[in-house]
Amino acid sequence: EDTAGKNNWKAWLYLAPALILISIFLLYPLINTIFISFAKDYKYSTGSFDGFTLDNFKVIFGLTRTSGGGLETDFVNYAIPNTFIITFVTVPVSIILALIIAVALNSIKWFQKFLQTIFFLPYVTNAVAIGLVFSVIFDKNGVVNYLFNLENKVWIYGAQRWDAMIPLCLYIIWHSLPFKILILLSGLQGIDKQYYQAAQIDSASKSKTLWKVTVPLLSPQILYLAITSFIGSFKEYTSVVSIFGGPGTYGASSVTKDMETIVFYVYDNVEMG
Repeated sequence: EDTAGKNNWKAWLYLAPALILISIFLLYPLINTIFISFAKDYKYSTGSFDGFTLDNFKVIFGLTRTSGGGLETDFVNYAIPNTFIITFVTVPVSIILALIIAVALNSIKWFQKFLQTIFFLPYVTNAVAIGLVFSVIFDKNGVVNYLFNLENKVWIYGAQRWDAMIPLCLYIIWHSLPFKILILLSGLQGIDKQYYQAAQIDSASKSKTLWKVTVPLLSPQILYLAITSFIGSFKEYTSVVSIFGGPGTYGASSVTKDMETIVFYVYDNVEMG
């Protein structure tokens, strides 16, 4: 019992630096942000406020007029729906594509390491640079319009909101694939070969083996990717800046912020403040 008590104190001692840093840079800002969201007329310079209120939430949801007399519509009309579209389109599609690519890579014996490196390159490439490449590819005189014989179809600058969502979602999916492939590939290489041998004995097809053997055994990795991807997609900001250069399809000069996400809305209003 004494040994267990000593080990317990040692564990807390070893964890103390990490717990202190988490408390300072994660827990405190989170609690403070929640506190400020309910504070009325909060002044960042002095930390003073005039009581607590729900008016802050009413303003961003367009239920109460702002101090300038107008109604805030960008959050409800653009930020929320855009974020939800990005989340529920890119996350499942990217996980399914990553699973298919990981299974294909795992079955390749020659040049497997080389191909893994090639697929992982987008993850370590600068996100803004990739966004610029996508903006060139989807330019009205770009590769996409040329391949599909679309004359002067606008995808990026000055595009309609739903047209602009296509290159944005493709960019997010493509940029997020490498990490997912790496995680799933490591999970595949840890699966016992006896499961596949048993499936062969039962004359199971490749598709049945994939969905009845591989996917269930990869469920911890898939769950991890689903959770982290949902969190990441709700924080999406860089992709919009990389492709459009601003909150709308007209870049930084956009009057209508039709490509704004929730995090972009936060940054935009902090900058305005």
